[in-house]
Amino acid sequence: MQTDFNISTLPNGLRVVSVPMDTKSIAVLVLIGAGSRYEDKQENGIAHFLEHMMFKGTKNRPSALLLAQELEGMGAAYNAYTAKDQTGYWIKAAAHHKEKLLDILSDMTLHSLLSSEEIEREKGVITEEINMYEDMPIRKIGSIYEELLYGDTPLGRDIAGTKETVLSFKRNDFTAYMDRFYRPNHAVVVIAGARGISQDEAERYFGAWQQQPVSSFDLQKESQSKPQIRINAKKTEQTHLCLGFRAFGLADPRRYVLGLLSVVLGGGMSSRLFHEVRERRGLAYYIRTSTSKYQDVGNLVAQAGIDHRKVEEAVKVIQEEYYKMSRKNSGITDEELKRAKEFVKGHFILSLEDSHEVASLMAESLILEGRIRTPEEIISGIDAVNTEEVTLLAGELFTPGRINLAGIGPFDKKAEDAVKACILP
Repeated sequence: MQTDFNISTLPNGLRVVSVPMDTKSIAVLVLIGAGSRYEDKQENGIAHFLEHMMFKGTKNRPSALLLAQELEGMGAAYNAYTAKDQTGYWIKAAAHHKEKLLDILSDMTLHSLLSSEEIEREKGVITEEINMYEDMPIRKIGSIYEELLYGDTPLGRDIAGTKETVLSFKRNDFTAYMDRFYRPNHAVVVIAGARGISQDEAERYFGAWQQQPVSSFDLQKESQSKPQIRINAKKTEQTHLCLGFRAFGLADPRRYVLGLLSVVLGGGMSSRLFHEVRERRGLAYYIRTSTSKYQDVGNLVAQAGIDHRKVEEAVKVIQEEYYKMSRKNSGITDEELKRAKEFVKGHFILSLEDSHEVASLMAESLILEGRIRTPEEIISGIDAVNTEEVTLLAGELFTPGRINLAGIGPFDKKAEDAVKACILP
């Protein structure tokens, strides 16, 4: 596998990446290196709100309808997202629309109107989005879990903010946030697909973007010596749990070991947790593990939807599968590790057929790590992991004093105490 790409930097500090691919389409992504962890408490949710506002009209497309009509009139797929450490805007369309894609994204980035009237209207939309996630415990439980881990800090707060903060925002709050963080020296533009972008083209569309120093976020301080638990009582038909441990950030060389540890535990239908919790015992409809890696901290978590009458048993079984991984006589086998590696590599290689996925990989790597991790480097890192490393990391992470449990479901005091008793020393 050989991945070709070209990186150039404009005089204003904007990094521009071209990735040639054998496709008839192109994807253009503008990634800003700021998200909800760059907010203070009073402005919690403004990065996400601003993402919405970028589609509400620009200097050259002065309404949301005109912008949508132009995008849909060329059959484009488009969207945006806000994470805790980045915000992205992307369009994917047939390759001959390249100039239009660059024009639209630069217009959105540099010339969004941020109309006060649209801001007031969008407050209702985002309030309903918050309500929607409150009614979706399968989504909400992840936010509660990170609140448990990181507390009342920017990394622990919900990306969408609260109804109170959302309703308080005015136009000058958005312009001030953009002045602080929406700067070319804090952003990346990637174009992946059948046609690339030249330095002159990048200058034409993004050269007027003015750079200035951008402040960073506060590093997360964490320490844990005993289990942490948060239970949200809510009338639901199914109890949703997150049970996991703190890990480490992006720069840690054990990142590939952590990823494979997660896959062995709950990465597919042959994984340990899926087999034991769902197939063998019938305790859950879904169970999976995942990792979150920020620049400074990270975590590994198992999430499951459980029959409320079987929550205690499920918590005990999940814990036992965690702790088995750290025992030499019950650790990972060569066959398991080989299967996990092929699972990860196979899904990764499939993702590389999508120009949007390729653009995201390149942009996120450059924004968060200051360099591009190529597909070849990633696959090499996966292949280099051995069973001893996985067992050693499991033993380091999976200790009873560092376990964390978040739950949403129809808990009364007795049920809550019973679940807490399952993990407390």
